[in-house]
Amino acid sequence: MEFSPRYSQPFTLEEAIHLDLPVITEEIARLENSLLHLGQTQEELREYTKGPPPSSQDPDILQAIEENEITIGSQQERVLMLKLALTHKGVPESSGAHYDFALSVTNHDTSLNGRNTSPTNERVTSEGTEEDGVYL
Repeated sequence: MEFSPRYSQPFTLEEAIHLDLPVITEEIARLENSLLHLGQTQEELREYTKGPPPSSQDPDILQAIEENEITIGSQQERVLMLKLALTHKGVPESSGAHYDFALSVTNHDTSLNGRNTSPTNERVTSEGTEEDGVYL
């Protein structure tokens, strides 16, 4: 699989493919949360620049908007790379956000003496939430 990123990224697609599934889904959730907040910030900054001078010509605000656009593009590309890595690992893309890259993983509780106790099943979703239960 070949992928040429437009932005500088901290990892390649090949490196992402070698990450564990929970690591990939947690990073996707983290990036999507960051993108949500960056989008909200961009809206607020653009609203501010629509006001009368000097707010409409504040060079710091205009620079922040430009820098955020680059960050948003880079993070969106990183999410795409991670989703491609999931697809390469055989995780199908789903049609709904509720099921978006949901995975069942086994976590082991560690007692004070460092030994593993019985495993618990948790469901990790792209939103970063964990739900206990039995999944068939």
